[in-house]
This record gives sequence, C-alpha cells and structure tokens, in this order.
Amino acid sequence: MFFEGIERFRQRLAAGETLCGISIYVTDPQVTEAVADSVDFLWIDLEHAAMGIEAMRGHLLAARSRRCPVVVRTASSDIASIKPILDAGAPGIVIPQVTSAAEVQHVVDACRYPPQGKRGFGPFTPTDYGRQEEGYVERANDAVFVAVMIECVEAVDAIDEIVAIDGLDSIVIGPMDLSGSLGVLGQADHPDVVGRMEKAIGAARAKGLPVGSGMPADPAFAARQAARGIQWMQVGVDLAYLTSGVDATMRSLGDALGTD
Repeated sequence: MFFEGIERFRQRLAAGETLCGISIYVTDPQVTEAVADSVDFLWIDLEHAAMGIEAMRGHLLAARSRRCPVVVRTASSDIASIKPILDAGAPGIVIPQVTSAAEVQHVVDACRYPPQGKRGFGPFTPTDYGRQEEGYVERANDAVFVAVMIECVEAVDAIDEIVAIDGLDSIVIGPMDLSGSLGVLGQADHPDVVGRMEKAIGAARAKGLPVGSGMPADPAFAARQAARGIQWMQVGVDLAYLTSGVDATMRSLGDALGTD
C-alpha cells in the first residue's frame, strides 16, 4: 500500500511519459485530497513551506487514500531531516541544494537499509504499524525514490560524478536557484542557465536517469523544459493557484459588474 503510488510513478517514467504535479505548501491535508486526482504526483515542500512532520504526515495519508504518488522535499541533506520523513511513510524524497558527489552518496546511503545503505531501522508507519515487517526492507530499498536537486554551479560541475552514484533515482533541476548561483537570479532562460541545465540533463539521461524540474505555473516554460529532456515537473504551488484563481475571478467580476 505504501509504495503503490511511487512504483506506478517509476513505471510511467520508465515508459517515457512526461508527468506534471504541484507543490503543497498549505498544511491542511484536505488540499492534497482535493487536488490529487488532477495531477500525476504531489510534491510536499518542507524546505520553503511553514510545515512540520505532523502536517506532512496528514498529506501522506491523504495522498495514499487517493493512490497519488508523492515526494517530499526536505529542508536539507542531514540525516535528521531525512530519517523522520521516510519513517513517516514518504515513498520518495527530494534533497535540495546538494553541492558534491560525496553529499549525494551520503543521501543515498541514508535512504536505504543495509546492505545497500546505512538507514536506521524504525519504520513504524510504513510497516502498517508493525504488522508487515516481513519483506519490508527489501521492498523499501527497491521502491524508495531518491532524487537530489541540481541548483548551484558546484553541483553542475560535479554532475558526472553525481549521476554515476548507484542508488540515485533522479536529479531535479532548480532553475531559480541555479540562476541565482550564476548571478542572474530570476532569469531561467539566460544562456548561462540554459547551458548548465542542459549539461546536467544530458549527463543524467546518458546514465538512464529521469530528470525533474521545479518551476512556476508557466506552461510555456514547462514546454521548453520538456523539450530539453525534463520528464517530471513540479509546476507551481497550491497557494499560487489559489491566489491566481481568486484574482482572475475578481477581475472578471469587475468587468461584468462595471466596477474597478
């Protein structure tokens, strides 16, 4: 049950599909329940959102009830960030701001149990509260989806070593932070940014790894990223869709009613 969604996510990526999801910032799990049927996956954000493990757990429960694949972006690559997220039942994890192959190796080791990795054992929730421990370690090691974000110059410079690490399932391009790392914050289409993105994408695809990307709710940019080889996209965040929907409706009401 805990891995059905992420296993289907893997299968669709392996089949060459392009998948689109949104980021979850709001703590109320009803948001996940409401939007899960409209997206290919959900990306729960613990890096930028004011959200803790308890709220994240509610989103995981809601996503499982809808059989929706879900990944969680951590606050950092520290074991203290990774371990409770996985033990709460997150089937996929995205680590931001990695800078080296050594850091990525640490992440991969922290996400899988021995002998493949060094993850400590305490998965109460993913074992159905202790009812299904038999065979759990093997399935968890196979199923967990481990991705790291390539969003700084140092990570791009080390990309060949990063994508060669056994157990890494995907890289994710962070266009905004990458543009900042290159001194052109906000210019995701700047030639220097595009060149670094394409270098990272090419290196990952050469190793058979699918590549994700974060981005705002911008279909034109999403199309450009897909043309570059991006296969799974976090397109916008829940709060932005809320505000844009309200703003658009209020403007239409103003036009219809003849008010400002």
